Amino acid sequence: MQNEEAIHSTGGERGYDPSSHTHAQFATFLVGDLLFGVDVMQVQEIIRYQEMTPVPQSSPMIEGLINLRGQIITAICMRRRLGLPERDANHLPMNVVVRHEDEVISLLVDEIGDVLEVSSSQFEQTPDTIEERSRDLVEGVYKLDGKLLLVLDCARAIDVEVSE
Repeated sequence: MQNEEAIHSTGGERGYDPSSHTHAQFATFLVGDLLFGVDVMQVQEIIRYQEMTPVPQSSPMIEGLINLRGQIITAICMRRRLGLPERDANHLPMNVVVRHEDEVISLLVDEIGDVLEVSSSQFEQTPDTIEERSRDLVEGVYKLDGKLLLVLDCARAIDVEVSE
């Protein structure tokens, strides 16, 4: 599932609204064993791990800052954001660089998936059986063959103040 090509988009500024489309496309990624998707219109690009500058006195969710072609971007550790154990030190995360309103943020994830196109009619509300910390960051789900695609709410995922 390692797709290391950059995914470029026009950088939409809203969360996912299944009623506005008949089909939706999601850039997918894994955090632990959870499969997440972000509307491709919110994804600026996907890049390999970048060296980071630590940010003293910041939220523990913030891994650091990266320099992406001269633009300084905050990198949020999705494992910490979801309350999952730290990743193996030998396994470097990938950066999913997303746009939300006027912000550009990097989400550090374990593995990059594919771009999936799904029918909006398959969209369902987030089940109560999903752990609360994850459920708070999810707008809804799609049932795929043998797994759930969790639609990430970027606005909530990047709001690290809420999680402390």
